[in-house]
Parts: sequence; structure tokens; C-alpha cells
Amino acid sequence: MDGTERTVVRVEGMDCASCAITVERGVAKLPGIHRATVNFAAGRLDAEHAPGLRLEEIEQAIRDAGFGVGSTEVVDGTPFWRTPRALSTAASALLFLVGLSLGFTGAPEVARVGVYLAAIVVGGLPIFRAAIAGLRARHMDMNVLMGAATIGAVGIGEWAEAASVVVLFAVGNALQVYAVDRTRGAVRSLVRLAPSEVLVRRGNAEVVVPADDVGVGETVVVRPGERLAVDGVVTEGSSAVDEAPVTGESVPVEKGPRDVVYSGTLNSSGGLLVRATKRAGDSTLQSIVRLVEDAQAKKAPAEQFVDRFSRVYTPVVVAMAVLLAVVPPLLGASFGDWFYRGLALLIIACPCALVISTPVTVVSGIGAASRRGILVKGGAALEAAGRIKALAFDKTGTLTEGRPVVSRVVALNGKDETEAVRLAAALERRSEHPLAHAILTEAERYGTGILPPVEGFRSVAGRGAEGKIAGRRYAIGSPRLFAEAGVSLDGAGGALEEVEREGETPVILGDENGPIAVFGLADAVRPDAKATISALREAGVENLVMLTGDAEAPARRTAENLGIGYRSGLLPEDKVEAMRGLVAEHGSAGMVGDGVNDAPALAASSVGFAMGAAGTDVALETADVALMQDDLPKLAEAVTLSRAATGIIKQNILVSVIVKGVFVALAPFGLVALWLAVLVDMGTSIAVTLNGLRLFRARDVRGRG
Repeated sequence: MDGTERTVVRVEGMDCASCAITVERGVAKLPGIHRATVNFAAGRLDAEHAPGLRLEEIEQAIRDAGFGVGSTEVVDGTPFWRTPRALSTAASALLFLVGLSLGFTGAPEVARVGVYLAAIVVGGLPIFRAAIAGLRARHMDMNVLMGAATIGAVGIGEWAEAASVVVLFAVGNALQVYAVDRTRGAVRSLVRLAPSEVLVRRGNAEVVVPADDVGVGETVVVRPGERLAVDGVVTEGSSAVDEAPVTGESVPVEKGPRDVVYSGTLNSSGGLLVRATKRAGDSTLQSIVRLVEDAQAKKAPAEQFVDRFSRVYTPVVVAMAVLLAVVPPLLGASFGDWFYRGLALLIIACPCALVISTPVTVVSGIGAASRRGILVKGGAALEAAGRIKALAFDKTGTLTEGRPVVSRVVALNGKDETEAVRLAAALERRSEHPLAHAILTEAERYGTGILPPVEGFRSVAGRGAEGKIAGRRYAIGSPRLFAEAGVSLDGAGGALEEVEREGETPVILGDENGPIAVFGLADAVRPDAKATISALREAGVENLVMLTGDAEAPARRTAENLGIGYRSGLLPEDKVEAMRGLVAEHGSAGMVGDGVNDAPALAASSVGFAMGAAGTDVALETADVALMQDDLPKLAEAVTLSRAATGIIKQNILVSVIVKGVFVALAPFGLVALWLAVLVDMGTSIAVTLNGLRLFRARDVRGRG
């Protein structure tokens, strides 16, 4: 929408996901608001509105709804157990226990009622305040239901029951908020990694300045034990840098001149001089934080389904509770008994456990992934990655190293293999061609020693090179080089056929008498590719295929090496069609590429995985799942984590529905006490929350979708 602005505000004091709806409705009433979405698990409001609407007006609407506004700055807050809500909950619980003790000792009823009333007031004020805000917003949230149940219990003289409702509800909310706040703290801890001040070399002096004042191109001094404040390139010094917060790499990476370093990483040993390539606010770390927060605010399909279900479930059960409390007494039954049963059913009408079952798991999964260097772009991407039945790979740079290596050396006519490699390396020493680098690397592996000098060296563009070694003229290059020189290759026919059959690039070493050796060069398969393929199959992704623009022979060689299917000679538009075919055949299919060249195919997939996204803004923005490090095993880890998240979401929804269904069925028969209804409701909410948090705590998550 043209002329639309976006404002993000942190919301404090929300007890459950239904509180988020109260805030949404309160903010949505403001003139100029186009859309207001509150994510309880992330603790924030995301509003789209007309340019004229001020931040103060949005914040006031949040306060009018009964909730607080948090600072957008990352600060160390008061420990949870010392917050007003935690203290009032503890005091209320203590008063309730005193009331129970007075009952056991036979104290006068007025004393017991007085203590229970104090417990209700101390613990219930936040509940009643939020309930009033919910009624103003015309939203029957859990606070409204619990408030009504408490007042009803007091009305029929059940003071102990009323106090138990307040205390159990307050304790459950406190534990739930504490658990969810653990996931919110994960993103805040990322922001804290980047120091607020930095030592900068300006002229002949080194001065300490705020990180936000460091300009692009300035030289930052990073001492041992310090964290980097900006992205940059090392200009001087060498050190081992811990990149775990950005890339998920568990082992410190050696850095030296011309190496890229990231904000938030830890310089562990030597001193470094770093030329800033981005301002602090535009660093890769800050991009990750913004994208993770945006991802946490995006609702997953399962969450959208639960929202729709709860909008129907809650009013239906509330209506049942009213009928249960009113109709039987009209027919002559005991008012007190049936009103009590109606109150129990009213408590069960709260869908808190069901509503919170998905967002907590999504936030936990996204947070766990970001700690591993895997950026998942929202709940929909998390679920999609957990459902994939097929996965397509780009070849070059994804399954392979992206650079040629010598895969075979065939010496001809009884020539010495090591000597052939030595002569070839001597000729290729002056060349910058990737094939030349591959042969020089092979010479190092062979240990050929000092290479002989080459006289009269001449490079033949697109063909190869030639020159004299020890007075004898040699040539190295493609078969075309020798054909144009009129040199017969009959003696190399068998070796050339074998090289070409295996999909390798032939390079021939020869002299005026004919070929001496044939080298087969190929794009080497990544050392960890086979293990990744195996891990993906173990995770349940059986249909694996490589989509490449390479010729049939090299594509077949790579695919057979890895034991996967392949399609070769594909143009970008062919990859898109192939990807659409996989989605149509399997229902859900992913694509793995670099996030730039493979963007069309990534877009056509159910979920796109971009590798090596650290420092690459385009990859960060385009992919559904961005692997910050160019580390193929992270792909299997991302799929496994997503499958585990999908499984936990299903578990949470199933448990919530079953528990609610059982107690809805039991309440009309008088088999559910008020305290038991609250205990079960809050217990289920806490259980699904802790189940979702397992993703965040686990080091090695295993799951099945």
C-alpha cells in the first residue's frame, strides 16, 4: 500500500497469546491503522499505518488495553523473580496457603474469608485489569473468563475456590511468561554481542568512539579478547576469530589480511586492524537480528489454523457454560450446583494452551536455528522445511567445491607419472587459469620438488601453453591445441575416451613426438556431501536430485558419486520447470542454491535454502532458509530441526485438544472442580510451552515430521 509506514513496539505484561488479540484490537481502533499484528511469543506489535500516525498514539493505545510498552533499546532488565507480577503472585500464593492453614486449625470463618479475599485482591488485580481491557476491546480472553469464574465463585460463597482460581492462574501465567521470555532473550543476547564503543585509528591517534560513529573505510583496532563492532576486511594482523554468533561455526577461524570479519565475533588471540565495510547498524549481525525478529512475528500455517479454531471454540463453550448454569435451575435443579459446573466449564473455555502451542515452538525453533548459523524466515518457512518430501541441489559450489582438481593422471608409453606431473606444473606455473592451479596443486601432492625453468614460454589463448624445458619443447592444453599443431593423439586415444566417459576435462601434456600424459580434471565433490545426503535420507527426505547446467557426463559423474538423481544441461528457466515438476509430484519440494544465481528456482520451490549467506544481503533477503556459513551439513541440520519443530507443533495441538475435549465432557457431570479446571488449563499451557522450548535447549535435535 502506497504511503504506508511500519512501526514496531515491544509490548510488556502479556500473559498469553489471547492477550495479544486484546492489544491488536485496541491498536486497530486508531485512525490510520491498516494492520496491527501482535506476536505474543516475540513480545512485539507490528503495525502498518498512515504516515501521520505518531508513535506516542500507538503506545497509548497499548497502555489503554492494559499492557506496558517496552524500550526498543536492548538493556538488562529486572530479574523476572523480582518483577511486580512475580512478587504479587508469590504474596497471593502465600496468603492462600495461610487461608488453607486456618481452615485446618478451625479458625473462625471470617478470618478465613478475610485471608482468601486478600489473596484474591493481591493476585487478581492484574487479571481484573486485563479483563476490563479485554471487555473494552470486545474480546473474551482468558483474563475475562478467569475474572468471571472468580466473581462467580465468590457470589456463591466458594471463597477457597475463588482464591485457588486466582492463585493457580497467576502462578501458571508467571511460569509461562518466564519460559517464553527465555526465547525472547535469545535475540536480545545477539544484539549485546556487538560492543557499543570501538577503538578507531584516525590520523596518528587511536580514539574510542561510539560504534554507530564508525564510517565505512575507517580503520578499527581490535585487540585480543575484544568483539568486533562492525563488518570489515582485515588489513593487518592475524588471529583466530570465533564466528559462532553469525555463522554457527563452532571452531575459531584463522583470519589474516584480506579476510572478511563480522560484527559480534570474538577476536581470541592476536591484534587486528580492520577496514570497516559497513556501518554498525547495517552489519550482518544486525541484519540477522532484524530478520529473526521479523520471522518470529510471521504466523505459521498451523498457528493460523489454531487462531481460526479458537475463534469458534471459545464462544461455543462459553455459550454452553451459560446454558449449563441457567437452564437446569429453571427446570428445578439446584442453582448452586449447576452454576458451579457452569463456572468450571467457563474456565475450560479458555483456549490458552491451544493458542500458545504453535507460536512458542516457532519462536523456539527459529531461535535455535539462528544459534546454529541457520536463518529461518518465519513460521511458514519452518513448517515448509519440515514437510519437504524432495530436495533439489544446484551442482557447482553446492555439492561440489566449485573449482577443478586433478582426478586422474595417465602416463603414456611407459613415461614416469611423477615426471609428467613435474613437467606439466612447470609449464602451468605462469598461467592464471583454474586448470593450471589444479595441476600445480597436484604437483605439490606428488612432491615434485623444485620445478625446472621454462624458456620461450607462450600462452595460447583458450588452448593451453608451450615452452622449452632443458632444451626440449613441450606443450600442455586441450586436444584442440595438439590438433591445430598437427600432432597425432593416437597414442592417447584410450586415455582420452576414459576421461571423457567419466565426465572429466582432458588436459594433454606432449612434445613434438606426441602425447606424454593425459590429465583428467573435474569439479571435486565436497568431502562432506555424502554424509549430508545420508543425513537427509535419515531425516526422511528420500527424493534427492541435482539440477545443473553442466553437460551430461560431469553431471552423471557427480550424481553417481553421491547416489542421487540428476538432470543436466538445464538453463535457468529449465531449472524452474524442473522445480515446479518436483513440487507437483511430491507436494512439497525444496531447492538448495546460492540465493543469487538460483533465485528463480528457489522461488519456484516450496522452501528455498541459500548457502553461504553471511555478508550477502541478497541471499539473506531472497531465501526462505539462509545457511550463514558455506557449510553443507548445516542443510541436514536445518531440515532435521524443522522436522522436529513440526513434530512438536503437532504434539502440542493434539495434547491441547484432547485435554480440553476431556474436561469439556466431564464438566457438565460435576466431575471438575474449579481449582482442577484451572490447574489442568494452566498445566497444559506450561507443558506445551516447555515442550516447545526443548528445541531451543537441545544441542542435537532429532525429530520426525
